[in-house]
Amino acid sequence: MDPQLIGMCGAYCGACAWKEPTNCPGCLASRSQMFWGTCAVARCALERDLPHCGFCADLPCARLQSFFDDPEHGDNGERLANLQAWARGETTFTPLTKKRPASD
Repeated sequence: MDPQLIGMCGAYCGACAWKEPTNCPGCLASRSQMFWGTCAVARCALERDLPHCGFCADLPCARLQSFFDDPEHGDNGERLANLQAWARGETTFTPLTKKRPASD
């Protein structure tokens, strides 16, 4: 795992399907200016001088929770688990899985 590709939101940019097609260097290198626009999560981490949200005292905040819960790009807890692991110094990641629809 390349530490330069740790995503501030808990995604590992090195495993992102959009990395190659968009020539995206990851959010650390792009300084929150992603191929799709400005990332509010990355911008917040940069403003707080944090390498990623795992070191934030407010983890998980409402802004980050909206990423976790997004119907199209959300996950099933992997981002939060990655952030917590990276904050402990672990050098592995859990790939994101598509968010399952809520059960009624």
